[in-house]
Amino acid sequence: MRVAMIGTGYVGLVSGACFSEFGHAVVCVDKNPARIEALEQGEIPIFEPGLEDLVTRNVKAGRLSFTQDITAAMAEADAVFIAVGTPSRRGDGEADLSYVYAAAEEIARAMTRPTLVVTKSTVPVGTGREVERIIRATRPDADFEVASNPEFLREGAAIEDFMRPDRVVCGAESERARELLRALYRPLYINETPILFTSLETAELIKYAANAFLATKITFINEIADLCERTNVNVQDVAKGIGLDGRIGGKFLHAGPGYGGSCFPKDTQALVATGRKHGAPLRIVETVVDINEVRKRRMADKILAALDGNAKGKTIAVLGLTFKPETDDMRDSPSLVIVPALQQAGATIRVYDPEGLHEARKLLGGMVECKDAYDTCNGADAAVIITEWNQFRALDLVRLKSLLRKPLLVDLRNIYKPHEMAAAGFTYHSVGRPPVAPKA
Repeated sequence: MRVAMIGTGYVGLVSGACFSEFGHAVVCVDKNPARIEALEQGEIPIFEPGLEDLVTRNVKAGRLSFTQDITAAMAEADAVFIAVGTPSRRGDGEADLSYVYAAAEEIARAMTRPTLVVTKSTVPVGTGREVERIIRATRPDADFEVASNPEFLREGAAIEDFMRPDRVVCGAESERARELLRALYRPLYINETPILFTSLETAELIKYAANAFLATKITFINEIADLCERTNVNVQDVAKGIGLDGRIGGKFLHAGPGYGGSCFPKDTQALVATGRKHGAPLRIVETVVDINEVRKRRMADKILAALDGNAKGKTIAVLGLTFKPETDDMRDSPSLVIVPALQQAGATIRVYDPEGLHEARKLLGGMVECKDAYDTCNGADAAVIITEWNQFRALDLVRLKSLLRKPLLVDLRNIYKPHEMAAAGFTYHSVGRPPVAPKA
């Protein structure tokens, strides 16, 4: 099949490359000439494990190409996917759909054959109908249908998620649209992947509801972690105890500094705005959003408390800046709140992140960038783990202790075991677990 993918951001590039790996002919379209030129030269604008090899392989095979010309891309396309950004709108938190609607108009003008227009971007309920209205108003003569196919890609594991998904959700209301989507995802039938066909509106809401529920699980265990710290309980034991219940499950029950990234913050805000718009306020999700914002600042306070409330003139080593490992994405990362708060308290911040430094420079200032974890900790009064990159999971504790002025580690991801840190001579603070002091 032939596919046009409008947008070469995270979702568009990953989806386009994966569809081409399925054997489809995919043309990715973007208005940014610099981005298209870079992609044609094999330069990938985002860090995602395996993506560069996937793109290179399929470009070489002739199944994947890039262009600024939407008309050329759609000339023989059976399906055209809208995969543009839907950032939060300033002021009210609603999704900014201007890029989606602009893409719909361009698709309408470029359409020359029967086409299935599929919204891949995360959009509020009713967007598909508006896309249909825009295309119809622009091109009353066009032969087209509109479908919704939300993505469920985790940054750092997006290719695996696309190739081996838990499910594929398709909002498609005609047999022709359903058959085309079945053909696009036919390789997944081998793995018996569930493909759920729904209405347009249902598919749109599934995406938001899924992300809101996962964000709620994270926020729930973070609040339980606060209680654990005050009652001398280990939150990891609590999480395991409740996660073994099949009705609850253990995923997303990892206490930490709060969620961030490109999806959860904007999607929970957009869902809250949608609920208010339709007179069905989502009180739980509203609370989740509020708690998560407060939590990031509380993590800075936690670090300051570990320093006896005084960071002035001290040096803090920060390990990890991105919102999660295996990505260079800094959007809504807890570090964007924690680092400035520590700087305002008078601390000098030394930082290292395996992939995120180039993005962090655009958002954070006044940091001393270092070459690795040990360089970062050299001469620091304390070390703080914000992102759980694998290379931080097995640090040489003897070497680490020798580099720090004081053997103080604040672990916001609970990577290490408290008793082992105490045995290694560290004062160790984590999340939802009692702090420990060095063993005599």
